[in-house]
Amino acid sequence: MKPFKLVSREYKKENTIVEIKSPSGSVLLGHGNCTIIAGPCAVENREDYLEISQFLKAAGAHALRGGLFKPRTSPYSFKGLGHAGLEIMQEAREITGLPLVTEIMDIRDIDILYESVDVLQVGSRNMQNFSLLEELGKTKKPVLLKRGLSATIEEWLLAAEYMLKAGNQNVILCERGIRTFEPYMRNTVDIAAVALVKELSHLPVIVDPSHATGKWKMVTPVARAAIAAGADGLMVEVHQEPDRALSDGKQSLTPENFLRLYEQVMQISTLNRSQ
Repeated sequence: MKPFKLVSREYKKENTIVEIKSPSGSVLLGHGNCTIIAGPCAVENREDYLEISQFLKAAGAHALRGGLFKPRTSPYSFKGLGHAGLEIMQEAREITGLPLVTEIMDIRDIDILYESVDVLQVGSRNMQNFSLLEELGKTKKPVLLKRGLSATIEEWLLAAEYMLKAGNQNVILCERGIRTFEPYMRNTVDIAAVALVKELSHLPVIVDPSHATGKWKMVTPVARAAIAAGADGLMVEVHQEPDRALSDGKQSLTPENFLRLYEQVMQISTLNRSQ
C-alpha cells in the first residue's frame, strides 16, 4: 500500500462524506455539490461580523469562517481577538444557523474550541504539527487540513494520516497554494493537485483561492478552475470593506464580488454533476 494507508483509495474506494453539524441542520461536504465556506480572514468586531454573516447566509454560503487565533509572520500584525471573538462567532451561528470554521494553533485550545465551533482548521504552518494532529485525531470533530507552505502531496496526505490513524475520519483537505519562485502571486495554486488527490484519496478536497493568490481579482478565476478540476468546495474571504480589513484585505472579496463568484462556481458545479 501507499505510505498514506488509511487516507488512500486502496483502503477505501468510496468517497468520504464529512457531516458538518449546525443548529439549522447538517452540511455535507464531499457529496458532489460545491460547499462554500466564507467570511472575513479574522473576526474584527461584533457589528461587522454579524453583518457579513447575515449577508453570506442570504447569499447561499454553507458555513462561516473567521480567524480567532491568527499565525502572523510579524508579531506586530493583528492576530485576532482570541477567546473574546468566540462569543461573536457563536452569536453569528445562532442568528444564521450556519456552522463555524476557525483555526486552531495550540493543543491547549482544543477543549474550548471543540465545544464552541463546528470545524477545526489546521493552517498551513501547522500541517506538520504532529502532536496537534494526533490530539485532533482523538476527537470526532471535522478537521480542515490546509496544505503546508512547501509541502508535497505525499507529506500533506501523511499529515491527514496522523488523524485517521488516531481515529478521526472526518478530515477535509484544503489546497491553498504552495511557495515557489513566482513573486506575482502570494502562492502558486496547484490546481492539478485537486484532481490528483481525488484519485489518490477518498477524503474531500476544497480550495482556498484567497490565500492561494493573495489578490482579490484572481480569486474568482481560480475558484472556477478549482471546481472544474473536481474540488468539493471553496473557502473564500469576504469583507464589507476590504481596504480597512485588519488582516488580508487585498485578497478579500466584497459582497458584490462574492455574489458573482457564487453564481459562476455553482454553474460549473451543476455542469460537473451532469456529466
